Amino acid sequence: MEIDVTANASPVFPVRAAMEPGDGVFTAFSWALRRDLRLALRSRAELGVQILFYIIVVALFPLSMSPDKELLLLLGPGVLWVAALLASLLSLSRLFASDYADGTLEQMALSPLPLPALILGKISAHWLTTGLPVVLLAPLLSIQYYLEAEAIWILMAGLLIGTPVLSLLGAIGAALTLGLRSGGGSLLALLVLPLYIPVLIFGAGAVDAVRSGMGADANFSLLTAGLLLALAGAPFATSAAVRISLD
Repeated sequence: MEIDVTANASPVFPVRAAMEPGDGVFTAFSWALRRDLRLALRSRAELGVQILFYIIVVALFPLSMSPDKELLLLLGPGVLWVAALLASLLSLSRLFASDYADGTLEQMALSPLPLPALILGKISAHWLTTGLPVVLLAPLLSIQYYLEAEAIWILMAGLLIGTPVLSLLGAIGAALTLGLRSGGGSLLALLVLPLYIPVLIFGAGAVDAVRSGMGADANFSLLTAGLLLALAGAPFATSAAVRISLD
């Protein structure tokens, strides 16, 4: 199967494509991933806003609190996780919006390629452009909270496991709110934020568990279980939500 991955300002998904025996899930996933990455790299201003938002939120907390080292050590992991959650939420409304507006999403739903694989490719691109920068910036931003090297590594590991869950769960909410003319962003936040609470608790709690000497194995196990469940279910739930929104 030959698919043109050259993305213009409003790339159109090829509905009619000659399917070959080797085509399927991987073809759909890789096409959607490469396409959305190209579009994201062409919208560097939006990416910069999301990253700058994360940096500003994390940097403002120490300025608004006491400079006490113990207080900053206590609040640092939670602040970094909340900022990561808000940065992910900020970009969710645009995950399907442009494709829905120009008809590309409908073509994806009608194409012979599996829609869950296409959706997973789009979610993966969303995480690579929003979640991964958060993980990479965490060590630098942790310095102002006086986190030790071990705590920083634990924080990064937790974000590396937890931020994909944020993208996967957020995609369901983004699909459910497609087509809403007003209040879509508020409804999206109401739908998604309760689902984010367990990820926030176990992710931020991993650092506290290590500092108290209990170890972060339990937190990481729960985060990994959540990631596996989200990987198994979120693409199908999102696909169902997309089809409902298109009807």
